Parts: sequence; C-alpha cells; structure tokens
Amino acid sequence: MKKIVFLTGAGMSAESGISTFRDSNGLWNNYRVEDVATPEGFAANPQLVLDFYNQRRRELLKSEPNAGHKGIAALEKHFEVHIITQNVDDLHERAGSSHVIHLHGELMKSCSVNDLNKPYPIPTDNPDLHTGDKAPDGGRLRPFIVWFGEAVPKIEEAAGFVQAADIVVIIGTSLNVYPAAGLLNYVRSGQPVYLIDPKEVNTYRSDIEVIKSGASEGVKILTEKLI
Repeated sequence: MKKIVFLTGAGMSAESGISTFRDSNGLWNNYRVEDVATPEGFAANPQLVLDFYNQRRRELLKSEPNAGHKGIAALEKHFEVHIITQNVDDLHERAGSSHVIHLHGELMKSCSVNDLNKPYPIPTDNPDLHTGDKAPDGGRLRPFIVWFGEAVPKIEEAAGFVQAADIVVIIGTSLNVYPAAGLLNYVRSGQPVYLIDPKEVNTYRSDIEVIKSGASEGVKILTEKLI
C-alpha cells in the first residue's frame, strides 16, 4: 500500500469556519502575536491569553469537518495516510483520520507550565481554562500550543514520514512558517507532490502539481487523480 502524507494548514479548516491568522480578516488583525502566542505574553497577561484560546475553543466546538477532511479520511481505504498539520483543531480526527501529527499543538488539550510535552484533554462540556487552574503536578495550566519561540517537538517525526512518503500533498498552507516549511526538503527525488490551494502560493520547486481549488474541491479532484 502506497504511503501518502498530507501537509495541512489553515486553509484546510477555513471551509469549516475556523478563523485563519493571515488573511485580510484574520486573527492577527485583532491581536498582536507577541501578546497571545508567546511564553512572554502568557507571563505578562495570562488572562488575555486564556481568553483568546477559550474563544478559539468555543469556535472549534461549533465547527464540523468539511468535505476535504472527510475526503482525506476516506483515502485510508486505498493508502497508508499520515497527516502532518499546522492546525491546532481536531477536525482531521473528527473526520475519521487515524494518523495525525500536530506540529503546533492541540487546542482541545492543556498542559502544565512545568511539562509542555504532557497534554491533558479539555472536556467539551467545560472548555474554558482559568488563571487559577492547576495541573496534577501543581503547575499552572496553559494551552497545549507550541508558541512562537518554543521548540516544535514533533518536527523530526514529521520529517521521517515525509521522507518515507510515496506521495506528498500540501493543502492550505503558504509554507512560510518554519520549521514546517522545511519539510519539503525531505521529499525524495521523483516523488509526486501536489499543492491544493485556491490562491497563488510561491514555491521554490518546479515539480509541484498545483490544484487551484479550496480544500474540499481539491481533495475531490486529487482523489479522482489517484484512484
């Protein structure tokens, strides 16, 4: 069974109503990255940071996987599918995908400031974190999110899957954020690479086949090409 790896970003979940950060009406227009997505921002104003992610969590709980998420999950009938996502939502899992690596953490989990690699599930019926919440180890709870300036612990594991892939598919990411952007360097020579995005994406590779569509339509077109 051939191995197919999907590299997914914000555009993957946009059709599900998840706010993106870099579009004209994106989240960064309302928040400074230094305030809500850095350890320093959390230390300076933990309430602001927790409120920001509580809002994102409520938004996620009202969202559903789109046809793109479901189409990728359906490909498991024909391929060994692995997803490497920059997204912190759980829509791939809710669509039925079995193997998902979250490079930047997971919105529906928290962790202790004393151990950033040990996540705790956040219950869907009580999804807000508060400044006084403590982890079992006594440390303050914070979102299980890889913030700017922090190490990306799963990047080496992700690189291994890309290197072993027979097919690589990029969906909804500009590949401007490192180290995730460097994953294309691990694609073996001659292996097919597809890019699904309705917008122009500048890539340094000439061997990428572009499918200029949104995630749902793009996954449908890709499926017809592969099967």
